Amino acid sequence: MDTSAALRLLEHGRIEVEGRLVDASNATLFCKISLDGVDAQCVYKPVRGERPLWDFPDGTLAGREVATYLISAASFGVVPPTVLRPGPFGSGMVQLWIETREEDELVDIIGVDDVKPGWIPVFHAHDRFGDPAVLVHADHPRIAEMSAFDVVVNNADRKGGHVLHALDGAVYGVDHGICLHTEPKLRTVLWGWAREPLPDHVVESLRRLRSELDGTLGESLHEHLTRAEVRAVGERVDKLLAAGVYPEPSGDWPAIPWPAF
Repeated sequence: MDTSAALRLLEHGRIEVEGRLVDASNATLFCKISLDGVDAQCVYKPVRGERPLWDFPDGTLAGREVATYLISAASFGVVPPTVLRPGPFGSGMVQLWIETREEDELVDIIGVDDVKPGWIPVFHAHDRFGDPAVLVHADHPRIAEMSAFDVVVNNADRKGGHVLHALDGAVYGVDHGICLHTEPKLRTVLWGWAREPLPDHVVESLRRLRSELDGTLGESLHEHLTRAEVRAVGERVDKLLAAGVYPEPSGDWPAIPWPAF
């Protein structure tokens, strides 16, 4: 399904709740959505099911999810189609469900002797049995884009389970409710390229995003974010382009979310 068809389905389709994703910290419902004989699965997160966060007092988590999608759509294309609309339990975020290659993860924790070519170590630790282990992610161009995207949206919670390898080979990131704060809050498992030069395709996407922020994208983001938050997106893009390299953890706050998955 192409993006325009997916957005039309998400915006106008009939939502039927089929279950709840119980591991989520906020109400997250698995649903069927139907329109004109077309069916798909989606995730629906009603605003009324959000748990208040003292450090994200403005707007809604659902609005932040939609804002990250809009930024992604204008740049890296790493977030599934996402809208804000009425649903069975009131207004909420509705996002296209992505079927994944569960046996082909892009982020993993493995033994230190099991790191193979094509994988980048992030940090060393110990597993639950006390044996040495290492967090790794794939050396994949789409992961390189997602890593830069997380810097731009100031993602405070990029867990390994939020990186999806779709059945068609595409790579997506989900769960962006705690993004886009004005203060630095980046916490991610995708640190493998720290201090490495930004690839050309990443720089191209960042430049395209910077141009869009000065136009209609910026106005669209104001529907979900404060003006200071929108301004901060542009500042982070400018800083990343000026540096020309992926950032490294600052040491001022935990660099990796916990749990990591």
